[in-house]
Amino acid sequence: MNLKSLVALTVAASATPLVMAGPIAYGLCQTGCNSLLGACYAGVGFTVGVTIVGAPPAILACNAGLGTCMAACAVTCLFAPTP
Repeated sequence: MNLKSLVALTVAASATPLVMAGPIAYGLCQTGCNSLLGACYAGVGFTVGVTIVGAPPAILACNAGLGTCMAACAVTCLFAPTP
């Protein structure tokens, strides 16, 4: 590659705006959150997706943790620019 091509490539690369982490990173983060939810449910002796009458406080705490994790994913993965 000659110097002129290298300079043109460098200028083109530096002129592009920053990109967002995007939906792939967001999906990976959500997968991690859901894995933690499964571990939380298993830790208190329940299975995710099984309907029970009156959720015990431990399940409510797991669900609150999932909501916090998903919100953190949205903030960090959708709005944080990546070079």
